[in-house]
Amino acid sequence: MKIFVLNCGSSSVKYKLYDMRDETVLADGRVERVGQDNAIVTHQSKGKQKISKTMPVLEHTVAIQESLALLTDEEHGILKSADEIAAVGHRVVHGGESFSDSVLVDESVKDTLQSLVDLAPLHNPANISGIRASEKLMPGTPQVAVFDTAFHSSMPKHAYLYAIPYVLYQRHKVRRYGFHGTSHKYVAGRAASMMGKELKDIKVISCHLGNGASLAAIDRGQSVDTSMGFTPLEGLMMGTRSGDIDPGAIFYLMEKEELEISDVNSMLNKHSGLHGMAGLSDMRDIEAGIEDGDNLCKIAYDLYEYRIRKYIGAYMAAMDGVDAIVFTAGIGENTPSLRTAIAKRLSFLNIGIDEDANNQRGKEIEISTPGSQVKVFVIPTDEEVMIARDTAALI
Repeated sequence: MKIFVLNCGSSSVKYKLYDMRDETVLADGRVERVGQDNAIVTHQSKGKQKISKTMPVLEHTVAIQESLALLTDEEHGILKSADEIAAVGHRVVHGGESFSDSVLVDESVKDTLQSLVDLAPLHNPANISGIRASEKLMPGTPQVAVFDTAFHSSMPKHAYLYAIPYVLYQRHKVRRYGFHGTSHKYVAGRAASMMGKELKDIKVISCHLGNGASLAAIDRGQSVDTSMGFTPLEGLMMGTRSGDIDPGAIFYLMEKEELEISDVNSMLNKHSGLHGMAGLSDMRDIEAGIEDGDNLCKIAYDLYEYRIRKYIGAYMAAMDGVDAIVFTAGIGENTPSLRTAIAKRLSFLNIGIDEDANNQRGKEIEISTPGSQVKVFVIPTDEEVMIARDTAALI
């Protein structure tokens, strides 16, 4: 069975083609700058040379059409026909309270997704466009929606409700939803396997640290809390997002700086976090700045590490313990110094870090020493294979 996984952003389309017999990636690629006449298309099929070209791609249908053309290209492709694709799995960012699991797409699902656009105005419209484009280009091929929020639907009410008038939750569904669900679910499962245990028997704190970042408390396979909330702005300090902030400070700044709501939205989402503190949003640049003696880079780094460690402590309390801590995504996988700093300041857990293992990159590895009370892992995430698995299971 071959599954085509699509991740449609507002100006990009990323894809992978899987052979589900052994979950082999047969091909992958991306189309960047969708909506422009100089879009960049890259593609590579298994065992063949990677290609890249520039061409006009004015909307998602054209992007997906070009992706399918490359998959079936005689020289660069891997398929004889798009009919070999059994189903298409779509990443959908927000499922609200309507979807607690992946679903086979029909008209009612699309209608519901449209009604949820206000919850994720930057992401869901592009996700819906990808579904409609795939239906147009591949009529009769099943389409499956896999939600970033679904894994966190197991959170109890005391974890997902905000202490605002309850009627606002009833009217507008303002609550914690959480994101990065497929990533948290994947790495927690891999950690259990690496420990030789079932996920239902352990407690895991998953640290998805990229430009966007979130932690999840996973108690015996169930998400019981997560740091992102109603939007991906809440929680940890991130590349350009502020994370947690006193709402009163926002009102104060609006008055002092004469800011409009749009100004505050832009400030908190695009001009805060590491970028707001040090003028740099890439952790590699922050570390280089520390080496050069930049005090703001050091402050930003310390704040970033402290907030992660504080959430780890909170999630230990939420689950009454922890068996494993997992680091994943760009920063989580590629910043050994951050992992060491966090572990050293959790000394009450009797965590030792094997620095030789910690400095290895690009592979699943345990970085805690054999006598550590809590296991620590670095696990490259694979959200696409989770989408492929759900898609295959549903059809």
